[in-house]
Amino acid sequence: MPDLHLTLDVTRRRGLARDLAGQLREAVRDGRLAAGAALPPSRVLAADLGVSRGVVVEAYAQLTAEGFLSSAQGSGTRVADVPQRPVAPVPPTAAPAPAGLNMRVGTPDLTAFPRRQWLTATRHVLATLPHSAFGYPDPGGVEPLREVLAGYLRRVRAASVTAADLTVVGGVAHGLSLLMRALGPRDLAVEDPTSPRQLPLLTSAGARLHPVPVDAEGMDIAALSRGAATAVLLTPAHQYPTGVVLSAARRAALGEWLDRPGAVAVEDDYDAEFRYDRDPVGCLQGLRPDRTVLIGSVSKALAPGLRLGWIAAPPAITAAIRRIRAETDLGSPMLEQHVLARLIETGEYDRHVRAMRQRYRSRRDALIAALARHIPGSRAHGVSAGQHLYVELPPGADEAAVVARARELGLDLPGGSEYRLASRGPAALVIGFAGLSERVLDDVVARLGQAVTT
Repeated sequence: MPDLHLTLDVTRRRGLARDLAGQLREAVRDGRLAAGAALPPSRVLAADLGVSRGVVVEAYAQLTAEGFLSSAQGSGTRVADVPQRPVAPVPPTAAPAPAGLNMRVGTPDLTAFPRRQWLTATRHVLATLPHSAFGYPDPGGVEPLREVLAGYLRRVRAASVTAADLTVVGGVAHGLSLLMRALGPRDLAVEDPTSPRQLPLLTSAGARLHPVPVDAEGMDIAALSRGAATAVLLTPAHQYPTGVVLSAARRAALGEWLDRPGAVAVEDDYDAEFRYDRDPVGCLQGLRPDRTVLIGSVSKALAPGLRLGWIAAPPAITAAIRRIRAETDLGSPMLEQHVLARLIETGEYDRHVRAMRQRYRSRRDALIAALARHIPGSRAHGVSAGQHLYVELPPGADEAAVVARARELGLDLPGGSEYRLASRGPAALVIGFAGLSERVLDDVVARLGQAVTT
């Protein structure tokens, strides 16, 4: 018989057989005892439970009479084939992904994940880590990763950061949730348009959202200054989703806004490594580390399934974030942190990013060329960067109709309106191209051209 958790109060003088029969009956009904399973002989089960053999014999007889068990000479007592209790379906937590080619933004080319390098680094880590490293991790993240990550961010993003300023988190979404809890309930300005996936986690953490419009120079800092927000979340290096860069004048204006008492800027540096026409603009945090929180991850450079990210924050905010981690989940898994640290310190991470930068630039160029061929009158917004393209549709195009028609043609992609809160804008599409080859992209845009013209 499978190992079942049977509990009997053997101090009772009555009802033991009834209790045992009831527990076995439930085990049959819910499938823990499968049809055909052999039950132990009555003498063996009685000894295991510490009861008389008569208790087990009586329980077996009752269940045999009810049809839950069967008994035959030479084969012992077995579970009969009876209908199991139906299991209530678990309601889905999110709508299932529509059928068709997924062109939504957020996932890099997963076929390019550096499996060999990750495996080599993992073997090294397992061979060299001391036994003590496998204990409960530092809520701030393992020190070797924070050290090499601080050096990487100083070198690549011009950040003003040390290992003490960094907290390792489970991706940008986790980092934002922790940060908003650390900051406490407050008025938070967000870009409009912006990522709709972040809004629920921000509001659930206590943020009161204030949309601020975005134009060709990035977030409108004058509009931010007129509002009531004391914190602002923005993507200055590559605005999501329009792809524009916060202009120098707007950066200067944001610096003046940060001089206000208690003002904080949250910089989502989600894909800054992937700038194709020039070196990426340095992060805001490098200019105002006293008032800026820098959040990033490896989700775009490696894979979102790793759930590895970081927060660089002023000391008081860092202490609050680490305290929350210590009180809630005790920190991130340590093995993956050590592996990532090894990839960075050996240069494998940089080599991978350089290779992917070339691949994504080629795909972006192919996408823009295909748009010119198949959808004349469309216009790509933003700088040459990232893994998606914000495309304004030709004048007169109906965005909702194009999205619906594209789905009929086997393409799943969002319209620009999905990202807007209060602002209005032209009909547009947001196309994720990271996982699509140049040949596939041409076919995709040809189908989009049909969706636009029909």
